[in-house]
Parts: sequence; structure tokens; C-alpha cells
Amino acid sequence: MLEINMDDVIAVIQSVQSGLIVIAAFLLLAVVLTVAVNRKTVADQSVRKLTHSTSWIIAGVAAVISVTMMLTGPLNNMITMATAEKHEMSAATIAKTNKLAVDIEREGITLLQNNDDTLPLAAGNINVFGWASTNPIYGGTGSGALSDAYDTTSLLDGLHDAGYKTNDELTKFYTDYRTERGVIAVTSADWTLPEPAASTYTDTLINNAKDFSDTAMVVIGRVGGEGLDLPTDMNKDGVTYTDNSSDYQDFPEGTHYLELSQSEKDMIDLVTANFDKVVLVYNGANAFEFGFLKDYPQIKSVLWAPHPGQAGFEALGEVMTGEVNPSGRTADTFVTDLTKTPSWNNFGAFQYDNVQEFEVDSARGVRSPKFVNYVEGIYVGYRFYETAADEGLIDYDATVQYPFGYGLSYTTFEQKMGDVSYANGKVSFDVTVTNTGDKAGKDVVETYFNPPYTDGGIEKATANLVAYDKTKELKPGESQTITVEFDDDDMASYDAKDAKAYVLEQGDYRISINENSHDEIASATVTVPETITYNTDGNTHNGDKTVATNAFDDVEGDVTYLSRAGHFANYAEATAAPTDLSMPDDVKATFYNNGNYDPTKFDNADDQMPTTGARNGVKLIDLRGKDYDDPEWDKLLDQLTFDEMDNLIANGGYQNAAIASIGKVRLSDVDGPAALKDNFTGVSSIGLPANIALACTWNKDLARQYGESIGDMAHEIQVSGWYAPSINTHRSAFGGRNFEYFSEDPVLTAGLASEQVLGAADRGVYAFTKHFALNEQETERNGQLCTWADEQSIREIYLRPFEEVVKADGDAQAMMGAFNYIGNTYASAHVGLNKTVLRDEWGFRGMLETDYFSGPNYGYQTADQAIRGYTDIMLATADTTNHVTDHSATSVIAMRRASHNILYTAVNSWRYADGQPDANMPAWQIAMIVVDAVLGVVLVGLEVLAVRRFLIRRKSATMTR
Repeated sequence: MLEINMDDVIAVIQSVQSGLIVIAAFLLLAVVLTVAVNRKTVADQSVRKLTHSTSWIIAGVAAVISVTMMLTGPLNNMITMATAEKHEMSAATIAKTNKLAVDIEREGITLLQNNDDTLPLAAGNINVFGWASTNPIYGGTGSGALSDAYDTTSLLDGLHDAGYKTNDELTKFYTDYRTERGVIAVTSADWTLPEPAASTYTDTLINNAKDFSDTAMVVIGRVGGEGLDLPTDMNKDGVTYTDNSSDYQDFPEGTHYLELSQSEKDMIDLVTANFDKVVLVYNGANAFEFGFLKDYPQIKSVLWAPHPGQAGFEALGEVMTGEVNPSGRTADTFVTDLTKTPSWNNFGAFQYDNVQEFEVDSARGVRSPKFVNYVEGIYVGYRFYETAADEGLIDYDATVQYPFGYGLSYTTFEQKMGDVSYANGKVSFDVTVTNTGDKAGKDVVETYFNPPYTDGGIEKATANLVAYDKTKELKPGESQTITVEFDDDDMASYDAKDAKAYVLEQGDYRISINENSHDEIASATVTVPETITYNTDGNTHNGDKTVATNAFDDVEGDVTYLSRAGHFANYAEATAAPTDLSMPDDVKATFYNNGNYDPTKFDNADDQMPTTGARNGVKLIDLRGKDYDDPEWDKLLDQLTFDEMDNLIANGGYQNAAIASIGKVRLSDVDGPAALKDNFTGVSSIGLPANIALACTWNKDLARQYGESIGDMAHEIQVSGWYAPSINTHRSAFGGRNFEYFSEDPVLTAGLASEQVLGAADRGVYAFTKHFALNEQETERNGQLCTWADEQSIREIYLRPFEEVVKADGDAQAMMGAFNYIGNTYASAHVGLNKTVLRDEWGFRGMLETDYFSGPNYGYQTADQAIRGYTDIMLATADTTNHVTDHSATSVIAMRRASHNILYTAVNSWRYADGQPDANMPAWQIAMIVVDAVLGVVLVGLEVLAVRRFLIRRKSATMTR
């Protein structure tokens, strides 16, 4: 469903405030003159009447001029987008996309448990328990929400289509209880989990259910979305939740959202007391606590059905019956106690206690800096659990319920690892996968490496996914050989302390194929004879254009990071909640927000003013297909005026603006990660499964089709840019946008996201890969959140997916920045991130956009700072601080660079593939001109009439005298 962003509303009001004040002032003046000019003050009636009439006519003129200026100024782009021609998707594309959605969910559904081979289950009668069965989760909320313009296959529909008959009496019991779940919006949420109290199930209802079928399904659902992380404390101030009974709390003190509520526990108690064959379906995106399963032997099978989009639930029934053999693998580690994860005490936001000088008044109240520490370093997800178990810090079996990369099948497979070759910097070997069972199915080949480690040296995990692939569907007895190949520098570590570069240390590297991150199938040893340091132009890491060296020394902060040294000797200290809430003085010295940023202080007196407004006769279409550095670009850029560049840079919310002088047409850029949604026209595409479902497929081919499908739909609804994919890391299970991010692992994410981007690019659609970078939480994401992390984890974990996407196709593409600060610098203004790494090291060529721009509301966004920090375009829909105010040479150089990046991406999009696109004046502007002309004539006529009447009255008065 399309949502109104309150930040849009506030920004619009602020942008037209001056115009409204002018109208109000002239109206007030007219009222004052009407009252003040009366018989007592002006005896001459003709003068009084003329004054009254003229004052109101002047007020009318002022109103017309002000409204016209507002429409053609701050409201211009918004109205243009809202009134744009609407385009609809074809029936063929809808059908094709629905099929892809089902294919993704078929492979994304993950079988976590299947005791006694309970599944597959022949179609027949089945009792479906749990209120979530009648209102399941299809997708996330916010920019990842789905449109209601298309038919949606429900969970029960999926079962019915597979031949199951569900208990209508149970379904009615749930829908009579409640039909809607609480609203989870960007700025507020009702986290209530409707679930009838067990005491409200009558004996008749249960007895009828037992007569209906001896099998029960229990559905548990969890939702998340943009703007808010999932509650880690359900009783914390600000968490809205309504209990299902006055007799008990659903979530007692100390409980969180990713465990069973009391009502759910009671319902499961009731079901398992009456049924010995139970299938549990978890419909959610975030790793859930499943420790309770050990207490319920009646729960034979567990299926994880991540957000399926609008058609994907068709797959659930197929998996249940065995028509589809599940082949999903977990994209995250499922642990028994989420409160004991390394990030638990350092997830969320911590308010600095000494930053009064940085407080900024805004429409949302006083804003001031906060912080979060990424204390776990590289030990994110399974990298921690596997290494901690090897070091003796944890009892693995007691800590981990389901490892990363885990998933069961209805058949069995054998994987045989061939001889491993290591030559010319490449590691390669074959894996032969054979279906040794009696049902057709797909398997995943997961390849990990365990590097040599020196106690106290460079941090290294004992398990690191390095490559993966998925087989075709193999019939019983059929085999397929998968070739695994990767570069040896994929095993390198970043040494931020000594080499300040990537280093592949000498020693033995264990290369293994695994069932999952924990269970090894076979392994071999690759020996690196001598240490390789990637620190010269002729020997860069992973194809970098320039040597990767420290770019984030300013981001490490005064933080103790988790270290493997001494068997994780500093675990308690490193993972404890922060106790020092003060911003250090050296950090304060370079902290900027809208309260203290002055662009002129950063001007370079030696900069030379670029040429603007030249008449070279070059059109944008002339540059299509030419190199980014082609000299013709300079001629085009010389033609742009300051105002043209400013309009292009400032007005990038859901579009990039037109520049008539060079034939640049307005292009439409839209949300979201699982669909295309035009928030202004209301036009949208059908919603595909969320990225978490795609991640669980481990299938790059499906990811490529995903991107191609987005591209095909974009053509039909006239969209050029896609605000996706979202590729931040699942640092915590409580991340609100874990549904649209892929995984806790950067390699799994990178492989799938790259294919999405390549698929869209094949159709000429540029993808805004987001959120760049370190945006792993929603809590205070736009609250001047200073994110502190060490350089090794930044590069190896959090930037790795972005790096691989750029290197897969970083030409004429796009990237979206993040709301948060990187250290003490706004992400969209961090030169180390946006220039040194993104453009210099990785070779990115294209436009970098901010996340949603609402400078006065957030207190820290300004176009002047962003363009100097190598961000190109502001995701703004109204005039605030998104315009460039500094006219210095330094500023114009930055504007020119930003314009180049935007135009390079735009002209290489599909809209320019067949030559110069048509560019007609928007219909609303034509209507405005007509209305202004009519009103002008009317106002002039009224003034003429007023003067004529004045003259008549004056003449009549003279004759009377």
C-alpha cells in the first residue's frame, strides 16, 4: 500500500511558507484598508470604493503571482510527478511476474525440521491454527510495502490450490476475532500480535477440528518495516502493544518480539495436547527463537516461509504436498537466545550527553547527535558462532539452533569434492552432486575457507563463505558437476594496523564444501607459500583501480572491538553496553550538521571557476554510449548554467529533472526493493517476494530473472531508475528492514544483488543499490546517528556487497547513500566512502543519491556539504536545504561533477535507447498558463470597471455640487 510520508508533508509546508505569508499579508492589507477607509476617514465615496476595489484586486494579483511562483518553484517537480501520465502493466507481464514470484518462493521456503518424514503430506483435510494464517505477512512496510492494486494469493489460498481443504470453522473463529493487524508505519507502529486466548477455543471447536483431521498446522507471523526496528523489549516506553487477554501479559518483563507471545504459547500447548502431528510455519523475515521446539515432540516439521510477495504463497501448498521439493537454505543463523548475541547490547541508538552545541530545532523537535558501536568487528553472524565454538567460548549445539546455510530436503544428496588446483592466483575444483534419494530436488554447493590465524594478529573467522552455486533439479540417481573457482585474494584479510592494505598471509587455508556453515562434507588444503600484500598499482586487491588503503581511520572511534586473541578474552568487555556517553572533543571539532556547517569555510581559493552557459550546441543524446571521460562531456557541461545544475542536483526525489536546453527529459525513479511504486501517480508493479526469500533460494539465476522482471515492468510503467536492491547486512535479527536486506553474509548478498542489478541493467534500468553504508538499523537512522566501526569490518563485511555490485556493473549505474553518519560525518558527505573507495578504488561511474532528503526536519542534510562529499543528487521532493547556496568556484566544480554523474547515468538508460525522447510540457503547466491568463484578464477587467465606476461617481458628485 502506498503511504504518505509525513516528512514530505512537512517539507512541502515549509517550502511554500513564504508564498503563503505573502498571500496572507496582502489579504490582511486588503482587510485593513477596507476597514480603515470608511466614511469617517475618507469622505469621498468614489475614493473609498476605488480604494476598496483596488486593494482586493491587488490582493488577488498577489495571490495569483504567489501561487504561480509556488507552483513553478517549490511545487513544480512534485506536481509534475503527481500529474504524470499513468501507465499500466500488461496482462502478459503480470502473469510472467507472478510465475517468477512463485518460483522464487518455491526455492525460498526452507525446511528446518522434518521429524518422522511428516512432510510431504498428501492433500486432504488439515486444521490451520494461528490468527496469522488469516492475515499472513506478504512483504515489509515503508518503501518495501506492496501495492494493493493486484490480486494477492493468501496462505490459505496456496493450501487450497494444492488440494488441501482447511477447517472453515477455525478460519471463521480467527476472522471473527480480528481481521486486521496493527499498522506498522515509518514513524509509528502497533506491534500487537492478535491471537485469541486459548481459553476462548470451545470444546466443540477443538472436537470438531479433531474430527476434521488428525493433522494440524500452526502459523506464526512476524512483520517488520522501514523506520522502526523490531522491539528488543516489548515493555519499553514507546512500544505499542495490546494484550489478547486481561488475565496475562503476552510479553512479560524482559521479553522481545522474536519469541513466542504467551497467547501463542498457550495456543501451541492447546494444539499439541490434541494433535500428535503438527506442522509449524514461520512466516517472517527475521531469525526467530525456536528453542521451544524441544518441548513439543508433536511438532514434527517446521517450514520457514519468508515474505512471498503477492503470488508466492502458491508455493507453500506445493511444498507441503511434495509437488515441490524444498531446497531453501537459511540466510541467517538461528540462535536459541537472541539476548546473547554479540550485538545485543550495542544495537539501537545511544544519546550523547554533552552535545548541546549541536542541538538543532526542527519540525520534529530538537535534534542532536547519537551513536552506535559496531563492537563485534568482523564477527558477524555465523563468523562469530563458528569461530567462538572453535575457540571454546561457546557450546555450539546449545547456542545455535539452525546454522547459516542450513536446509533440509525430501531427498538425499551426495557431494564429492574433486582435486583442488591452486595456480595463477586461482583456486578451482569440481564438485559432483548426486541425488541419492527417491525424489527429484535441488542442492546447494557451499564453499568455505578457514585461513591461518596468529593469536593477536589480523582478525580472522574460522568459517568464511567464499563461493556458492545451486544445481538444476536432479532426478533420483542423476548427477551434476559444479565447477568452483575463485581468486586467492578472496581469502585475503584487511590489515588496518600494519600494512594498511589487504593481505593474504602465508600458510595453509582449509577449503571445504559444507552442508552449512558448521557441517563439513569434505575439505582440502591450499598452501600460500608467502604473504602477498596488495599495496602497489600492479598488485591491487580484487581488481581495484587504485590501491585500497585506510580510508576510515576517523570511523574507528574510542571503541573496544571484539578480538579472537586469547580465545576471545575481551568478549565481556567488548560486547558490553557503552558506559561513556560523551562525544570526545576531537570528534566535536569536525562534527557538522545544519547548525554549524558553512560551505564557504571549505572553499579552495586556488580553484578556477568552470565555464557555464556556453553555446556549444551539444545535446545530451549525443553523449549516449560515449566514455565517461570523453572530451565531448566537457562541451556539454560548459553549456549548463548554475541554475540548471542546481535544479538537477536539488530535485532528485523520485525523479531526475529535465534540462530543456540540452534535451534532458525528466526520468522517473521509484521505490522499492520488491516492486516498482510511484508514490505520486499511484502506479505500481506487482510485488515479488522480499529479498530475504530470494536469499534463502541461494539461486543466482532467479536473482537475474528478478532484475530482468523489474526491468520489464519498468518499461511498461515508464520508469528509468529503481530504488533497490537493498544490501545492508543483518547485523541483528531485530533489524526492521531485514526483509529487504538479504543476509548476515556479504558473499551471499553480493552474488544475488549483483545479478539483480545486472538483470535490470540488461533492460536499461539503473539500480540505486542502497544504503551506502553502515545502515544496519532503523532506530534513529536519521537522528544524526554516529556509527563507529573498525576499518576491517567496514571493508570485509559491510562494504563487500556494494563492492561486488559495482565491480559487476559499476558503469552508468546509481547508488543511494545512507541516513546515518560514518563516524562523525554524514554518510552522503564522507569523502573517504564516496570518492576514495567508491569511485577511486572500485571505479564506480554513475550517480550517488542521498536517502530521503528532509534537511530541516532531520537537522543535518545540506546540498552544499553533500556535493563536496561526492554525492550528486538529493532525494528531495520539496525545496528545503537541497539547493546549493555557495556560488564559489569550489562549489561550481562540485556541481559540475555531480551533473556529469547524473547525466551519464540518465543518457545511458533505456529512455534514450531509441534516440531523443519526447518531452512535452506537463498538462498542469498548460492549464496553469490558461488559468493565469484568464485570471489576469478578469483582474484587469475588474480594475478597469472599478476605475470607470470611480470616474462615474466622481462626475456625479461634481454635478451634484
